[in-house]
Amino acid sequence: MDLKKLFKAMAVALPIMAISACSSTSDTETDSSSSTSGSGSEQTSGGVVGGGVETGGVAPILTPEEQQRIKNQELRKEHIIYFDFDRSSVSAQFSEVLNAHGEYLVEHPNVRVMIEGHADERGTPEYNIALGERRAKAVSKYLQGMGVLPSQMSIVSYGEEKPLDMSRTDDGFAKNRRAVLVY
Repeated sequence: MDLKKLFKAMAVALPIMAISACSSTSDTETDSSSSTSGSGSEQTSGGVVGGGVETGGVAPILTPEEQQRIKNQELRKEHIIYFDFDRSSVSAQFSEVLNAHGEYLVEHPNVRVMIEGHADERGTPEYNIALGERRAKAVSKYLQGMGVLPSQMSIVSYGEEKPLDMSRTDDGFAKNRRAVLVY
């Protein structure tokens, strides 16, 4: 569940909790429900306890640290960094994703990651291998700047050999200009 959905769920659940906590039942309703349930004053199968008050429907409130941890988990699901045509510099739009990966790797020094460099098919195979390597090294350098150990990372360049998109369109070429973090 991403952070946005979690906050929406919490925003919906909190007012419901206030309404649920204020509900009450009369003695005749309590008598009829206890006679049908056969277990006295508690019915737990639907989360109803005692006089008809629902329990357990509210998500716990998260600390800022827990919220950041959840956000970083979601960001780490993204493992592809895209590049502009004929460029190997990491764009600022991928800083959050790389920061999440970097923090994880710093906290887990026994985890290793392979960084694959890729290029689109334009250019010679030799040029694209070199470009893919520069892209992988740029991501590695970014992560090293965060404190990730060089021994945790290895790089490989596939150049144009492993395209994501075979369409030969501008969008297809853009998808092929990438670095991929593989754990």
